[in-house]
Amino acid sequence: MDKLMHDVVVITGPTATGKTRLAALVAARLGGEVISADSRQVYRGMDIGTGKDMSDYIVDGRRVPSHLIDIVDAGYKYNVYEYQHDFLNVFSDMCKRGCYPVVCGGSGMYVDSIVSGYRLIQVPVNAELRTALSGRSLDELTEILSRYKSLHNKTDVDTVKRAVRAIEIEDYCMHHPVDNKPFPVTDPLVTGIFFDRETRRERITARLRERLEGGMIGEVQGLIAAGIHPDNLIYYGLEYKYVTLYLLNKMSYEEMARKLEVEIHRFAKRQMTWFRGMERRGIIINWIDGQLSDEEKVEKVLSMLHVAKTMVQVSGSREHVDDTPIAVRKSCRAGGQNEQ
Repeated sequence: MDKLMHDVVVITGPTATGKTRLAALVAARLGGEVISADSRQVYRGMDIGTGKDMSDYIVDGRRVPSHLIDIVDAGYKYNVYEYQHDFLNVFSDMCKRGCYPVVCGGSGMYVDSIVSGYRLIQVPVNAELRTALSGRSLDELTEILSRYKSLHNKTDVDTVKRAVRAIEIEDYCMHHPVDNKPFPVTDPLVTGIFFDRETRRERITARLRERLEGGMIGEVQGLIAAGIHPDNLIYYGLEYKYVTLYLLNKMSYEEMARKLEVEIHRFAKRQMTWFRGMERRGIIINWIDGQLSDEEKVEKVLSMLHVAKTMVQVSGSREHVDDTPIAVRKSCRAGGQNEQ
């Protein structure tokens, strides 16, 4: 196989865009393996609601290996720090084996932790410091935080809670050594699958119907019967939240299905907001038209992996919607489609 110009390829995008199948196909062509970047697929027993479409990993009769799926019990609260730690362990092992990593998932914070090039640190709660800061106004907390660092990121001080946490983190870093080893992922290729908003909504609605008819309610019933507290399932949000509320007789089936569909659409919009934020910070997301065939998508990813400098790929969509990726909107304003 020719030497690739990137040390990892990421396939991301909003929910219901076909990321898993594309990742498996790309990995199969490269002799690689898939590393999940999905914040809920880490949980054992949460299959239908998280979209663990394991059949998508079967390519030409063989299963493409996957990682960071089913690694903790349902009920646990896994976090992005743990994810980055687990990812780096898998990445290191794959590099030693000469196996190419294909990252797949739409959890923006998890994807960010891979491609942004910095190590996360786990900062414990400092009860003594929080007590000392209790009752302080936001202006006072902002002034305290400014003693630790220059306040370029205003989101650190948009609420009292965030300001206290920011002070807590800075205080911890001041008194504890930080791992300054270079981040091992140095040249990621980030791709995303993009559908216009209306098509995406149709796909989400169709998939939700399939899940409700395909055993999702029974799955949640089974988790509760296994001893998972309903509050923990509600914490996981979306399907697990609303189906649990239905099973607790907090709402009718019709209300559950209606509210869940609305929330999934909102979730997809939040995903796109996160990806736009990544683009604004200089991370190039090479958007691929979701309407292309699987083979065409695979060829696009492979062609980008074999060139030294990746041109920004854009979706064929020309619709001006508020969650259109930045690269797509720039193409639209220019009055034409970029070559894909």
